[in-house]
Amino acid sequence: MYYRHHVFFCTNRREDGRACCEDHGASALRAYAKERVKALGLASPGGVRINSAGCLNRCGQGPVIVVYPEGVWYSYQSREDVDEIIDAHLREGRVVARLRI
Repeated sequence: MYYRHHVFFCTNRREDGRACCEDHGASALRAYAKERVKALGLASPGGVRINSAGCLNRCGQGPVIVVYPEGVWYSYQSREDVDEIIDAHLREGRVVARLRI
């Protein structure tokens, strides 16, 4: 396995007024997560990869991310939520139950 965790942030924007993750600042929070993972030394082969994704089709629950290989889906609202996912799930291997969808 090249990465231990592969994290996809939905950064989709819908122009027709329907709910979308980008309405909640998904791109900015993805950029924050990417920088934090790098700062922690986790962004390397065998570590964590943070990616953008198009629509993950869970817009009403957004913003959302999915963590592979576990296939765990999260909804988050803040940097603190992203930090909790990074610290608990990506560093310690514990699913964050309160953010799981």
